[in-house]
Amino acid sequence: MKHVNVALFVVHKGCPHTCSFCNQRSITGVQKELTPQDVHNAAQTALASLDSETAAAGEIAFFGGSFTMIERGYMISLLEAAGSYIREGLFKGIRISTRPDGIDDEICGLLREYGVTAVELGAQSLDDRVLALNERGHTAKQVEDACRLLSSYGFELGLQMMTGLYGSKDEDCIETAEKMIALHPATVRIYPTVVLRGTKLCELMQTGEFTPRDTEETVPLCAKLITMFENAGIKVIRVGLHSGGGVDGEAVGGAYHPALRELCEGRIYLDAALRELSGLPEGRYTLEVGPGQRSKMTGQKKINLKILSEKGYICDVAEAEDTEKYIVRIR
Repeated sequence: MKHVNVALFVVHKGCPHTCSFCNQRSITGVQKELTPQDVHNAAQTALASLDSETAAAGEIAFFGGSFTMIERGYMISLLEAAGSYIREGLFKGIRISTRPDGIDDEICGLLREYGVTAVELGAQSLDDRVLALNERGHTAKQVEDACRLLSSYGFELGLQMMTGLYGSKDEDCIETAEKMIALHPATVRIYPTVVLRGTKLCELMQTGEFTPRDTEETVPLCAKLITMFENAGIKVIRVGLHSGGGVDGEAVGGAYHPALRELCEGRIYLDAALRELSGLPEGRYTLEVGPGQRSKMTGQKKINLKILSEKGYICDVAEAEDTEKYIVRIR
Protein backbone atom coordinates (compact mmCIF):
# COMPACT_ATOMS: atom_id res chain seq x y z
CA MET A 1 0.00 0.00 0.00
CA LYS A 2 1.29 3.44 -0.95
CA HIS A 3 2.26 5.57 2.03
CA VAL A 4 0.53 8.95 2.15
CA ASN A 5 1.65 12.06 4.02
CA VAL A 6 -0.58 15.06 4.65
CA ALA A 7 2.32 17.49 4.26
CA LEU A 8 2.26 20.78 6.18
CA PHE A 9 5.07 23.33 6.32
CA VAL A 10 6.12 25.34 9.36
CA VAL A 11 8.14 28.16 7.84
CA HIS A 12 11.48 28.83 9.54
CA LYS A 13 10.04 29.21 13.01
CA GLY A 14 11.95 28.34 16.14
CA CYS A 15 15.29 27.79 14.46
CA PRO A 16 18.09 29.55 16.37
CA HIS A 17 20.46 29.48 13.40
CA THR A 18 20.60 30.61 9.80
CA CYS A 19 22.65 27.95 8.08
CA SER A 20 24.78 28.74 5.05
CA PHE A 21 22.30 27.14 2.64
CA CYS A 22 19.00 28.05 4.26
CA ASN A 23 16.15 30.00 2.76
CA GLN A 24 13.10 28.15 4.09
CA ARG A 25 10.59 30.35 2.29
CA SER A 26 12.13 29.38 -1.05
CA ILE A 27 12.46 25.71 -0.15
CA THR A 28 8.84 25.28 0.94
CA GLY A 29 7.17 27.85 -1.29
CA VAL A 30 5.16 28.87 1.79
CA GLN A 31 4.94 32.47 2.94
CA LYS A 32 2.38 32.46 5.75
CA GLU A 33 2.30 30.98 9.22
CA LEU A 34 0.62 27.59 9.53
CA THR A 35 -2.46 27.57 11.79
CA PRO A 36 -4.38 24.76 13.53
CA GLN A 37 -7.24 25.42 11.10
CA ASP A 38 -4.85 24.79 8.21
CA VAL A 39 -4.10 21.41 9.77
CA HIS A 40 -7.83 20.57 9.94
CA ASN A 41 -8.40 21.76 6.37
CA ALA A 42 -5.53 19.65 5.00
CA ALA A 43 -6.61 16.56 6.93
CA GLN A 44 -10.24 16.89 5.81
CA THR A 45 -9.18 17.37 2.18
CA ALA A 46 -7.03 14.23 2.37
CA LEU A 47 -9.81 12.20 3.97
CA ALA A 48 -12.22 13.28 1.25
CA SER A 49 -9.90 12.05 -1.50
CA LEU A 50 -8.53 8.84 0.08
CA ASP A 51 -10.18 5.59 0.97
CA SER A 52 -10.24 4.96 4.72
CA GLU A 53 -7.65 2.16 4.61
CA THR A 54 -5.09 4.29 2.75
CA ALA A 55 -5.63 7.27 5.06
CA ALA A 56 -5.35 5.11 8.19
CA ALA A 57 -1.87 4.01 7.06
CA GLY A 58 -0.73 7.59 6.44
CA GLU A 59 0.68 10.36 8.59
CA ILE A 60 0.11 14.07 9.15
CA ALA A 61 3.57 15.51 8.56
CA PHE A 62 5.03 18.82 9.75
CA PHE A 63 8.06 19.77 7.64
CA GLY A 64 10.25 22.84 7.42
CA GLY A 65 11.69 24.94 10.21
CA SER A 66 12.55 23.22 13.48
CA PHE A 67 9.28 21.90 14.84
CA THR A 68 10.36 21.14 18.40
CA MET A 69 12.01 24.56 18.77
CA ILE A 70 9.03 26.72 17.88
CA GLU A 71 7.12 28.52 20.64
CA ARG A 72 5.72 25.79 22.90
CA GLY A 73 2.08 26.91 22.90
CA TYR A 74 2.07 27.20 19.12
CA MET A 75 3.65 23.77 18.73
CA ILE A 76 1.08 22.18 21.03
CA SER A 77 -1.79 23.85 19.15
CA LEU A 78 -0.59 22.20 15.93
CA LEU A 79 -0.10 18.86 17.65
CA GLU A 80 -3.57 19.04 19.19
CA ALA A 81 -5.14 19.73 15.80
CA ALA A 82 -3.33 16.78 14.22
CA GLY A 83 -3.65 14.52 17.25
CA SER A 84 -7.45 14.52 17.11
CA TYR A 85 -7.27 12.58 13.82
CA ILE A 86 -4.77 10.13 15.29
CA ARG A 87 -6.94 9.42 18.33
CA GLU A 88 -9.89 8.70 16.04
CA GLY A 89 -7.77 6.27 14.01
CA LEU A 90 -8.19 8.28 10.82
CA PHE A 91 -4.40 8.50 10.34
CA LYS A 92 -1.62 6.32 11.73
CA GLY A 93 0.40 9.07 13.35
CA ILE A 94 2.26 12.36 13.09
CA ARG A 95 5.64 12.86 11.43
CA ILE A 96 7.80 15.86 12.28
CA SER A 97 11.20 17.17 11.25
CA THR A 98 13.51 19.10 13.54
CA ARG A 99 17.09 19.84 14.49
CA PRO A 100 19.22 17.39 16.50
CA ASP A 101 19.66 19.99 19.26
CA GLY A 102 15.88 20.29 19.53
CA ILE A 103 15.52 16.83 21.08
CA ASP A 104 15.57 15.97 24.79
CA ASP A 105 13.61 13.75 27.21
CA GLU A 106 10.88 16.33 27.82
CA ILE A 107 10.28 16.85 24.10
CA CYS A 108 10.23 13.10 23.42
CA GLY A 109 7.59 12.60 26.11
CA LEU A 110 5.47 15.44 24.74
CA LEU A 111 5.68 14.19 21.17
CA ARG A 112 4.69 10.69 22.17
CA GLU A 113 1.74 12.04 24.18
CA TYR A 114 0.26 13.73 21.11
CA GLY A 115 0.66 10.77 18.75
CA VAL A 116 3.93 11.52 16.98
CA THR A 117 5.23 8.30 15.45
CA ALA A 118 8.18 9.44 13.33
CA VAL A 119 10.87 12.09 13.80
CA GLU A 120 13.25 13.19 11.06
CA LEU A 121 16.45 14.96 12.03
CA GLY A 122 18.15 17.44 9.75
CA ALA A 123 21.65 16.14 10.39
CA GLN A 124 23.07 17.27 6.99
CA SER A 125 26.58 16.02 7.85
CA LEU A 126 28.33 14.03 10.55
CA ASP A 127 31.60 15.84 9.96
CA ASP A 128 32.12 18.55 12.60
CA ARG A 129 34.32 20.61 10.26
CA VAL A 130 31.60 20.73 7.58
CA LEU A 131 28.92 21.47 10.17
CA ALA A 132 30.91 24.41 11.55
CA LEU A 133 31.74 25.84 8.12
CA ASN A 134 28.05 25.84 7.24
CA GLU A 135 27.00 27.36 10.60
CA ARG A 136 24.74 24.49 11.61
CA GLY A 137 25.12 25.20 15.32
CA HIS A 138 25.26 21.56 16.41
CA THR A 139 27.84 18.79 16.44
CA ALA A 140 27.93 15.25 15.08
CA LYS A 141 27.71 13.95 18.65
CA GLN A 142 24.46 15.83 19.20
CA VAL A 143 23.04 14.09 16.14
CA GLU A 144 24.11 10.68 17.46
CA ASP A 145 22.75 11.41 20.96
CA ALA A 146 19.40 12.60 19.56
CA CYS A 147 19.11 9.48 17.39
CA ARG A 148 19.67 7.17 20.32
CA LEU A 149 17.17 9.06 22.48
CA LEU A 150 14.47 9.00 19.80
CA SER A 151 15.02 5.29 19.23
CA SER A 152 14.73 4.62 22.96
CA TYR A 153 11.28 6.25 22.93
CA GLY A 154 10.19 4.07 20.03
CA PHE A 155 9.93 6.74 17.34
CA GLU A 156 10.60 5.81 13.75
CA LEU A 157 13.88 7.59 13.03
CA GLY A 158 14.54 9.48 9.83
CA LEU A 159 17.75 11.29 8.89
CA GLN A 160 18.39 13.98 6.32
CA MET A 161 21.83 14.54 4.81
CA MET A 162 23.25 17.02 2.31
CA THR A 163 25.98 16.63 -0.26
CA GLY A 164 28.10 19.36 -1.82
CA LEU A 165 28.08 21.69 1.18
CA TYR A 166 30.72 24.39 1.59
CA GLY A 167 33.98 22.64 2.49
CA SER A 168 32.56 19.18 1.82
CA LYS A 169 34.05 16.47 -0.39
CA ASP A 170 32.75 13.11 -1.59
CA GLU A 171 34.83 11.36 1.05
CA ASP A 172 33.16 13.04 4.03
CA CYS A 173 29.73 12.43 2.46
CA ILE A 174 30.51 8.72 2.22
CA GLU A 175 31.69 8.76 5.85
CA THR A 176 28.51 10.56 6.90
CA ALA A 177 26.44 7.88 5.18
CA GLU A 178 28.42 5.14 6.93
CA LYS A 179 27.88 6.79 10.32
CA MET A 180 24.18 7.26 9.59
CA ILE A 181 23.80 3.59 8.69
CA ALA A 182 25.33 2.71 12.08
CA LEU A 183 22.54 4.73 13.76
CA HIS A 184 19.90 2.48 12.14
CA PRO A 185 17.39 5.01 10.80
CA ALA A 186 14.30 3.67 9.06
CA THR A 187 14.43 6.34 6.36
CA VAL A 188 16.86 8.81 4.82
CA ARG A 189 16.49 11.88 2.61
CA ILE A 190 19.43 13.00 0.48
CA TYR A 191 19.55 16.67 -0.43
CA PRO A 192 22.36 17.78 -2.76
CA THR A 193 23.17 21.43 -2.08
CA VAL A 194 21.19 23.99 -4.05
CA VAL A 195 22.40 27.58 -3.77
CA LEU A 196 19.49 29.95 -3.15
CA ARG A 197 19.40 33.73 -3.35
CA GLY A 198 19.79 35.47 -0.02
CA THR A 199 21.96 32.79 1.60
CA LYS A 200 25.56 32.79 2.75
CA LEU A 201 26.37 30.16 0.12
CA CYS A 202 25.13 32.60 -2.51
CA GLU A 203 27.52 35.23 -1.18
CA LEU A 204 30.40 32.74 -1.11
CA MET A 205 29.61 31.67 -4.67
CA GLN A 206 29.55 35.28 -5.87
CA THR A 207 32.97 35.96 -4.35
CA GLY A 208 34.40 32.78 -5.85
CA GLU A 209 35.09 31.18 -2.46
CA PHE A 210 32.56 28.42 -3.07
CA THR A 211 31.92 26.57 -6.31
CA PRO A 212 28.75 24.49 -6.05
CA ARG A 213 28.66 21.05 -7.58
CA ASP A 214 26.29 20.77 -10.51
CA THR A 215 23.92 17.94 -11.33
CA GLU A 216 26.38 16.06 -13.53
CA GLU A 217 28.97 16.01 -10.72
CA THR A 218 26.39 15.12 -8.09
CA VAL A 219 24.68 12.13 -9.72
CA PRO A 220 27.55 9.59 -9.30
CA LEU A 221 27.91 10.40 -5.58
CA CYS A 222 24.20 10.24 -4.86
CA ALA A 223 23.93 6.98 -6.82
CA LYS A 224 26.55 5.50 -4.49
CA LEU A 225 24.78 6.86 -1.39
CA ILE A 226 21.41 5.45 -2.47
CA THR A 227 22.99 2.04 -2.96
CA MET A 228 24.70 2.18 0.44
CA PHE A 229 21.49 2.99 2.28
CA GLU A 230 19.28 0.58 0.36
CA ASN A 231 21.77 -2.27 0.82
CA ALA A 232 21.64 -1.57 4.57
CA GLY A 233 17.84 -1.91 4.56
CA ILE A 234 17.28 1.85 4.93
CA LYS A 235 14.62 3.35 2.69
CA VAL A 236 15.67 6.47 0.74
CA ILE A 237 12.42 8.43 0.62
CA ARG A 238 13.68 11.54 -1.16
CA VAL A 239 16.60 12.65 -3.35
CA GLY A 240 16.78 16.38 -4.10
CA LEU A 241 14.52 19.33 -3.34
CA HIS A 242 10.94 19.27 -4.52
CA SER A 243 10.38 21.29 -7.68
CA GLY A 244 7.90 24.13 -7.62
CA GLY A 245 7.28 26.46 -4.71
CA GLY A 246 9.88 29.17 -4.69
CA VAL A 247 12.91 27.07 -5.56
CA ASP A 248 12.75 27.37 -9.35
CA GLY A 249 13.11 31.14 -9.33
CA GLU A 250 15.54 31.35 -6.40
CA ALA A 251 18.10 28.65 -7.29
CA VAL A 252 21.29 30.18 -8.65
CA GLY A 253 23.62 27.18 -8.51
CA GLY A 254 24.09 23.62 -7.38
CA ALA A 255 22.37 20.33 -8.17
CA TYR A 256 18.76 21.23 -8.82
CA HIS A 257 16.86 18.95 -11.21
CA PRO A 258 13.17 17.96 -11.09
CA ALA A 259 14.05 14.31 -11.79
CA LEU A 260 17.27 14.03 -9.80
CA ARG A 261 16.40 10.68 -8.25
CA GLU A 262 15.61 9.23 -11.65
CA LEU A 263 19.03 10.36 -12.91
CA CYS A 264 20.74 8.80 -9.90
CA GLU A 265 18.91 5.51 -10.24
CA GLY A 266 19.69 5.47 -13.94
CA ARG A 267 23.35 5.79 -13.03
CA ILE A 268 23.03 2.87 -10.57
CA TYR A 269 21.66 0.68 -13.36
CA LEU A 270 24.28 1.82 -15.86
CA ASP A 271 27.09 0.98 -13.44
CA ALA A 272 25.50 -2.41 -12.72
CA ALA A 273 25.19 -3.19 -16.44
CA LEU A 274 28.80 -2.20 -17.09
CA ARG A 275 29.97 -4.51 -14.31
CA GLU A 276 28.00 -7.42 -15.73
CA LEU A 277 29.13 -6.78 -19.31
CA SER A 278 32.78 -6.33 -18.34
CA GLY A 279 34.89 -9.00 -20.05
CA LEU A 280 32.14 -10.07 -22.44
CA PRO A 281 32.68 -9.67 -26.18
CA GLU A 282 30.99 -6.84 -28.04
CA GLY A 283 27.58 -7.76 -29.38
CA ARG A 284 23.85 -7.77 -28.66
CA TYR A 285 22.59 -8.58 -25.18
CA THR A 286 19.38 -8.43 -23.20
CA LEU A 287 19.58 -6.74 -19.80
CA GLU A 288 17.13 -8.18 -17.27
CA VAL A 289 15.93 -5.88 -14.49
CA GLY A 290 13.21 -6.04 -11.86
CA PRO A 291 9.54 -5.20 -12.41
CA GLY A 292 8.98 -1.52 -13.13
CA GLN A 293 12.70 -0.80 -13.56
CA ARG A 294 12.95 -0.75 -17.37
CA SER A 295 12.94 3.05 -17.73
CA LYS A 296 15.67 3.40 -15.11
CA MET A 297 17.85 0.95 -17.00
CA THR A 298 17.37 2.71 -20.31
CA GLY A 299 17.97 6.10 -18.67
CA GLN A 300 16.52 9.50 -19.54
CA LYS A 301 16.26 9.84 -23.31
CA LYS A 302 17.80 6.33 -23.48
CA ILE A 303 21.17 7.72 -22.49
CA ASN A 304 22.28 4.48 -20.81
CA LEU A 305 21.65 2.44 -23.93
CA LYS A 306 23.56 5.01 -25.99
CA ILE A 307 26.56 4.81 -23.62
CA LEU A 308 26.54 1.01 -23.76
CA SER A 309 26.27 1.12 -27.56
CA GLU A 310 29.34 3.36 -27.74
CA LYS A 311 31.21 0.65 -25.85
CA GLY A 312 30.10 -1.99 -28.34
CA TYR A 313 27.13 -3.43 -26.45
CA ILE A 314 23.79 -3.23 -28.25
CA CYS A 315 21.28 -3.85 -25.49
CA ASP A 316 17.60 -4.55 -25.12
CA VAL A 317 15.94 -4.34 -21.72
CA ALA A 318 13.49 -6.86 -20.27
CA GLU A 319 11.80 -7.10 -16.89
CA ALA A 320 12.02 -10.30 -14.86
CA GLU A 321 9.89 -11.02 -11.80
CA ASP A 322 12.74 -12.71 -9.93
CA THR A 323 15.23 -9.84 -10.34
CA GLU A 324 15.69 -7.53 -7.38
CA LYS A 325 15.90 -3.75 -7.46
CA TYR A 326 19.22 -2.35 -8.76
CA ILE A 327 20.28 -5.79 -10.02
CA VAL A 328 21.04 -6.35 -13.72
CA ARG A 329 21.33 -9.78 -15.30
CA ILE A 330 22.72 -10.47 -18.75
CA ARG A 331 20.88 -12.75 -21.14
